[in-house]
Amino acid sequence: MQVVPRYEDLLRGSGVIFVQDSVQCIDPKAREVKLTSRTAYNYSNLVLALGSVTGYFGVEGAKEYALPFWTQADAIAIDRRLRDCLQQARETSDERQRRQLLTVAVIGAGPSEVEMAATLADLLPHWYEALGGNPREIRVVLLSHGKEVLEGDINSHLRSTAQIELIKRVIPVEFLLGAAATAIRPSEVEYKKDDRTATLPASTVIWTTGTPTHPLINQLPIHPQKRDRHGRPFVTPTMQLLDFSDVFAGGDCAAVKDNSLPPTAQVAYQQGAAIAHNLMAQALGRELQPAQVNLRGTLLKLGLEAAAANIYDKFELDGELGHLIRQGTYLELLPIPVHNFKATTEWLREEIFHQHADTEPTGKTAVRAMQIAGGVTIGVLAARKILQMLGDNERQRSH
Repeated sequence: MQVVPRYEDLLRGSGVIFVQDSVQCIDPKAREVKLTSRTAYNYSNLVLALGSVTGYFGVEGAKEYALPFWTQADAIAIDRRLRDCLQQARETSDERQRRQLLTVAVIGAGPSEVEMAATLADLLPHWYEALGGNPREIRVVLLSHGKEVLEGDINSHLRSTAQIELIKRVIPVEFLLGAAATAIRPSEVEYKKDDRTATLPASTVIWTTGTPTHPLINQLPIHPQKRDRHGRPFVTPTMQLLDFSDVFAGGDCAAVKDNSLPPTAQVAYQQGAAIAHNLMAQALGRELQPAQVNLRGTLLKLGLEAAAANIYDKFELDGELGHLIRQGTYLELLPIPVHNFKATTEWLREEIFHQHADTEPTGKTAVRAMQIAGGVTIGVLAARKILQMLGDNERQRSH
């Protein structure tokens, strides 16, 4: 809960009014936002930060039977499904049904899918063993139409590291590449590979691939020539819509013309800071500044205690040190210090007590606790250095 804190907690004492509702439509000509509750708000400035939505590409049954992974509710649903399947598998004597229950198919081979598969390949064997099952019966299959892992992605240079780490998990992740999913059913995935149709029995199918533009963005009165090939509207360097200067947009809701940027969190994070700066400048009658986005590298989670960190494309760290760098960076980017502290203490408690206290003597646990605490410190300090370097670069460019 610390990494997804409630808006009320984040905004307490800030003077910001939080309204929880769904947007029905946006009318930039009338400067109006209409909500499903029939409430309407007029604005002097509007910020579009809707992100993207899950895209199923017309695959039969995908929306009905695959589990998306975008929200906290999605994570809870996946957790519930996995635990139910493990419990059912432990109780059945039918070997075929047990194999199906213990098989998880992850559709796609981009960064989200790789991270999901790696984490489950470490986590599920422990869960099943705790129920008295054989952890070696667990299968995690990465199924993708692409021929390679991380194909065409900003993380593609980490492909070799990712593939090595995926097969080093508690149970090795299986690759089914060059296979396009054609249908998702309650107990199987149908796919086409080498012009042949086959099926993979699996009770859990996780779908995180595809990021179509949000329908509300598609509905904006913006000419197709002022959108990119994904339908995202072009914005000025100051992050304003071309036809509506009172509307700012960033992340997956916008495209900066002649400046191709990957749809990643670090880009949206920096664009959000630039929009906030320009809103303040506009209110004070000052000149707006173009958003300066610096790609600081990539962080890829590759299991419970492993990750790959590529820093400014200058050096790469993997394994446990990469994991600590990644954790430290995410802790540094949490919105307010209190959540940073709470998330850190919860992480330490999880690492020390859940993973070690029940299996190791007290002395070893104490040593491990000190190692983890030291590792957290290293990760946070490294993350701070990264962010400091980023800040220095931004200041130099602004001058």
